[in-house]
Amino acid sequence: MKHGIACIARALALAVFTLGAGAPPAAADPPVAIAIHAGAGTMSRAELSAGREQEIRTALAAAVRAGHDVLANGGSSLDAVTHAVQMLEDTPFFNAGRGAVFNAEGRHELDASIMNGADLDAGAVAGVHNVRNPILLARRVMTDSVHVMLSGAGAEAFAREQDIAFADDAYFHTDYRWQQLLEARAAAAGRDAANEPSPDRWLSTVGAVALDRAGNLAAATSTGGMTNKRWGRIGDAPIIGAGTYADNRSCAVSATGHGEYFIRATVARDICARVQFTGVTLERAADEVINGQLRAMGGDGGIIAVDRHGNIALTFNTSGMYRARIGTDGQLFVGIYRDED
Repeated sequence: MKHGIACIARALALAVFTLGAGAPPAAADPPVAIAIHAGAGTMSRAELSAGREQEIRTALAAAVRAGHDVLANGGSSLDAVTHAVQMLEDTPFFNAGRGAVFNAEGRHELDASIMNGADLDAGAVAGVHNVRNPILLARRVMTDSVHVMLSGAGAEAFAREQDIAFADDAYFHTDYRWQQLLEARAAAAGRDAANEPSPDRWLSTVGAVALDRAGNLAAATSTGGMTNKRWGRIGDAPIIGAGTYADNRSCAVSATGHGEYFIRATVARDICARVQFTGVTLERAADEVINGQLRAMGGDGGIIAVDRHGNIALTFNTSGMYRARIGTDGQLFVGIYRDED
């Protein structure tokens, strides 16, 4: 009898230990991280009114928080970067979607790309007109076509087949961008347009990179390109490996800057390759490319990047870059100028 009672007591004690304070702690959720950008270039505090600066900071914070909410609720990195970039496209302050710059003909030509680090799948569109959210079209190219990049009228026809939303010219028109075009036209008058440098001092593209709970990386980029651009010019934003790249073995990168240099230096892929094959940190790889190779070529701009461990780099060689991040610590950072950590 005593033996039976002792056995029961031991069993009860074991149950209490297992269910109580002695139980092993539940495994913590894997970390998530996200960063966004909305352009890099020559920027000083004197050029932004306090009201406009606050509007921009608020828009950046809203977009990065929205993307982070997707991740925190178990969503994919692809969904997070898509959502964040779509919000930036809908904001008239940035050169993508609604706030895109005008080309030389007074129209908006839009580019975008997206990449999945899990399988290296990618989609891109270039030179499309009146597509309300080019990033949604780029993602549909990735998921619903056998291609990686579509351009111009063909991309627009595909968009209609996929029920992607269009908007009329008035939706994309902002007085600020129109004045930029008029100034660029006046500055270029009487000169050889083929040899004109970029008229933009602020190289504004939008983008996002993210790491989700499954350990998958993704990157997305969207832009209206260069003010007063001609002949169907296409920059780095829709080019996989130049303006956008993601690979679970290394990192995800979205770029903003003078696209011709980013294309020639294959900036996004170069940073990921350095991380993957040389073992350097993400921060060092980004610095070597942006402040080393790109600057030596004469290229201005910057990148946002996140690696497979959730480390984030916000690297630029200009005086400012619109940027925001929420790292694995869950803390929000929003910056515009170089002297902001």
